[in-house]
Amino acid sequence: MRVGVIGGGQLARMMIPPAVALGVELRVLAEVEGSSAALAATAVGDYRDAATVLAFAADVDVVTFDHEHVPQDVLDALVRAGIPVRPGPHALAVAQDKTVMRARLSAIGAPVPDWARIADAGELGAFLDAHAGIAVVKTPRGGYDGKGVRVVRDAADADDWFADAADGLLVEEFVPFRRELAQLVARRPSGEVAAWPLVETVQRDGVCAEVFAPAPRAGTLPDVARELAVRIATELDVTGVLAVELFETEDGRLLVNELAMRPHNTGHWTIDGAVTSQFEQHLRAALDLPLGDPSPIAPVSVMINVLGGPSGERMTDRYPRAMADRPEVKLHSYDKESRPGRKVGHVTAIGGELDDVVARARAAAAFFQD
Repeated sequence: MRVGVIGGGQLARMMIPPAVALGVELRVLAEVEGSSAALAATAVGDYRDAATVLAFAADVDVVTFDHEHVPQDVLDALVRAGIPVRPGPHALAVAQDKTVMRARLSAIGAPVPDWARIADAGELGAFLDAHAGIAVVKTPRGGYDGKGVRVVRDAADADDWFADAADGLLVEEFVPFRRELAQLVARRPSGEVAAWPLVETVQRDGVCAEVFAPAPRAGTLPDVARELAVRIATELDVTGVLAVELFETEDGRLLVNELAMRPHNTGHWTIDGAVTSQFEQHLRAALDLPLGDPSPIAPVSVMINVLGGPSGERMTDRYPRAMADRPEVKLHSYDKESRPGRKVGHVTAIGGELDDVVARARAAAAFFQD
């Protein structure tokens, strides 16, 4: 079994251990030498070039992704060559363009913030007038980790973006949410679906900083979120892991914020806290193998991202002290140089009581922050 992964980031890197365990040959098309997934990088090249991607995929059984940015013409070339692409181009199109995502989610009746595609400041002003003078503007493509997202209160606040937006921008109502949640599911081509517990996420500057699994004080929300995520995965014909990022509103409703069709930061806790991690599950789904048990192995798991990392060092330079002080916490390095705001790794703690597990995870993460 040979799986080709397009993209050499930390998500591809974290697919390597389960691939080894399953006896799957993992091949990675990395963007640059020395990528996070260099251990499995068998090629370096431009994922936007069809010839490069076709040459990489010539002798793999299935192609999957570390990110959703591969152009549709390249995906179509793979399909025409008879190479299974999972998730497929039709599903990835929804994840690649936030306006398309909003339209598809609205069409299937999923709860989303009020939204519109806008072409100029006049249309933005009209939306602001109809939504109490505040809104969120997003670039339809390319934004992640807080990039390409802006809260606006004036029609001129997005003028610089309109200048480069040939297809317009996405504007959404500003949602005064209580907290952010995420529901991950996995789906294989045969239609089998498995869901992990609903989790609470903490964002800092638009970047995921902490994840609590399962989401505390959730009431009936886990059932609602699971049903919603399974419906979205089925309606969009997703193969692999689907992350549904959610707002819990002040009145207790769930609204879909965004989708990701790949393993996701909010699911990293599953490596150490679930029977089957999101990375093993993604490989199983891509190969159309029966899915694994997504159940947690402890009452509580807490994942904390190491953002930025230690100045002038890598995470591994500080392993001795961190490991000695917190031997029960799992450390994960992405083999990246430290840089402000960059995800260079994460830590995960598991246990029986939320406050204790949070404290232990934060104590371990602190060793890698200056």
